Amino acid sequence: MSVAPANPLEMLAYVVSKNIQDKQIVYVGTGLPMVGAILAKKTHAPNITLVYESGGQDPIEGSMPWSVADPVTWRKSPITMEMPLSFAQAANGYVDVAFQGAAQIDMYGNLNTHIIGNDFLNPKARLTGSGGGNDLISLTENTIIVGLQTPEKFPVKLDFITSPGHLYGGNSRKEAGLLGNGPVAVITQLGVYDFEPVTKRMRIKSLHPGITIEIAQACTGFELLVPEGEIPVTETPPLDVLEILRNEVDTQKMFISFPPQ
Repeated sequence: MSVAPANPLEMLAYVVSKNIQDKQIVYVGTGLPMVGAILAKKTHAPNITLVYESGGQDPIEGSMPWSVADPVTWRKSPITMEMPLSFAQAANGYVDVAFQGAAQIDMYGNLNTHIIGNDFLNPKARLTGSGGGNDLISLTENTIIVGLQTPEKFPVKLDFITSPGHLYGGNSRKEAGLLGNGPVAVITQLGVYDFEPVTKRMRIKSLHPGITIEIAQACTGFELLVPEGEIPVTETPPLDVLEILRNEVDTQKMFISFPPQ
């Protein structure tokens, strides 16, 4: 039986999984980061420890959680912690990588999960932030940002900075006293991006099959940095991994259905 190729959300989840190394402690967020982390544990990284924001640590394998607050994330966990202790775990260096999403992402990896609109007291939309967004990006060793790439979601200037990435570029993050390396990658439905070491501006690392520089730039509100030479094409998921993703990870298609349900 033939297997349909990966849709954009499945591709995104797979790339998330490939950015996780075995034996890492991984702080996961709701949605595709959670899908990618569980996929990694079922494939190439069986010895990772999954840390959920609500406090669950490495629960037994079960159904796909609907969020990080789903009771499934606590089921037979070796330890569960209150949220402040969970963040303290990050502050003490016990989280290798954290995954975060946002309503807006700028060229320095700063995130907005607070408001849409420039008037804080009368916004166009009030979002759910910050939750643990500020704590995680300020404290963990490495942060990977996950999101859908559109000009509105990748603007030149955020309506509000909820979570500080590389702030204003250069050494501004370190000078502000924040811990860890900050954002090290951005994964979208179009490609994978890193941050240029000196300016800390977002730079194309690879593009997914069929995506050009022009398409990526058209879906971005600021200028993307383009490295010299040929840009790699992002690896696509093998068929056996796709089957695991669909039949063992997100079986109800809560997060990998495309278009999103």
